[in-house]
Amino acid sequence: MRSEVVYLPGTTPLVLDSPHSGTGYPDDFGHCCDPAVLRRAEDTHVEALYDFAPQLGVAWIEALFPRSYLDVNRDVGELDVELLDGSWPGELATDPVVLSKVRLGKGLVWRCTDDGQPIYDRRLSVAEVQARIDRCWTPYYAAVQAAIDAAHARHGYSIHINCHSMPAVAASHATEFPGMEHDDFVVGDRDGSTASAALSRWLCEWLRGRGYSVSYNHPYKGVELVRRFGLPADNRHSIQLEINRRLYMDERTLQRHAGFEPLRAQLRELVQALLVLDPRGLG
Repeated sequence: MRSEVVYLPGTTPLVLDSPHSGTGYPDDFGHCCDPAVLRRAEDTHVEALYDFAPQLGVAWIEALFPRSYLDVNRDVGELDVELLDGSWPGELATDPVVLSKVRLGKGLVWRCTDDGQPIYDRRLSVAEVQARIDRCWTPYYAAVQAAIDAAHARHGYSIHINCHSMPAVAASHATEFPGMEHDDFVVGDRDGSTASAALSRWLCEWLRGRGYSVSYNHPYKGVELVRRFGLPADNRHSIQLEINRRLYMDERTLQRHAGFEPLRAQLRELVQALLVLDPRGLG
């Protein structure tokens, strides 16, 4: 069986991961949804936008499976129990914010697409969900943990950028703000709890200085990957960075357009700037 996670270790303080750009749809998915509709759930081409990272010594982690199969930016307790054919043996999420996403159909295993189309015409067995966790979630988190631990051990601090993309306009079941027109970038640190606020401000201003519109912690604050690994008091900084897909692709055809290469070049400049930035020196 192939590995579902790519992990390329680095030598710098920087760690990048792309949890939602996978395009390898497993044979056991068993969905009833139009594959073309499912593909719109992907963070399409994000892995290509950052493909320079390993050359710069930046650790890189990438999910090969699609987020609609298993969303690794969710905790294992973020489950829609109505989707299961039996009782879940583990703990279930109780946080109201988390449960609001589950009710939208966007838990660990998605119930519906961003526009509300059902993904399954069946209930999933507890065993198959556990198998997805074992094959996908567990190795992904192990890789991110290993990369951050190694970066922190080498340099005394780590900067983890959780790489995502977002549609130009939020669909009905994507967030709690359907119809919102997104800025070019959204920087999320869960209200300053997963990264130094000074570092997040620096990132926002760097992007604005290149002419981009930027939102901070709205409508995306960051979810499980930054929550779990961000510990700014220990000089472990995790930031979720969302890129508007209109900047680099046609959202209807999923094809890259002329904006792709200029954006990729500026992301490389951003990464290079982060490589020489010590967040311990920011005010």
